[in-house]
Amino acid sequence: MITKKIKKKIKKKKKKTKITKKIKTTKKKKKIKKITKIKRTKITKVFKAALAGERAISKDKKAFDLYGKGRFGQIVGGKVYYSLVEAAYLLEKKKINIYDGKKKIDFDTFISKARKLESNFWVRFCVFRDIRDRGYIVKTALKFGADFRIYDRGIKPGEAHARWILFPVYESSTMTWHEFAAKNRVAHSTKKKLLIGIVDDEGSVTYYEVNWIRP
Repeated sequence: MITKKIKKKIKKKKKKTKITKKIKTTKKKKKIKKITKIKRTKITKVFKAALAGERAISKDKKAFDLYGKGRFGQIVGGKVYYSLVEAAYLLEKKKINIYDGKKKIDFDTFISKARKLESNFWVRFCVFRDIRDRGYIVKTALKFGADFRIYDRGIKPGEAHARWILFPVYESSTMTWHEFAAKNRVAHSTKKKLLIGIVDDEGSVTYYEVNWIRP
């Protein structure tokens, strides 16, 4: 009788040890899953660009990938060239790191440098940022005598013509009828619609589309 009791106790102890081993292995598996998730989120797509006068230039492969996706910049001679407003937009969105020589510059420093180069930079940037955030592709339109040309949603330059030409204006600035008529003539001659983007003190933009009407 004494030997039977001892055997029963030994069997119970063995069962307990098996259960504890199973619990330990499941905890380890959960920890491994959590670590793999953290490693995936660490991947970044930020690339370098160098400030050169009124342009930012990059040779990074990620710059070419970004051009293919959203037509940011212009490819010339194996490099991607960004206008000041494009560079400022990408810097604010943390897509790009800009260097002035060997020194990395932050967003505020870049804006102050850009404002010295372009007197109307902040107004232009507010409009550019707002249009881009709405999902439109914006490119410069200097050859048309305007600030920007805008492509309809889902359309990239080269696939179709731009739908609008855009003039950014600060809300307290004035415009003569002669200047307004000149902007209309530019839009009419390029077969595009005219957009006036009016920027207020807070950086918000209101748009007015102007069309020709024949009486």
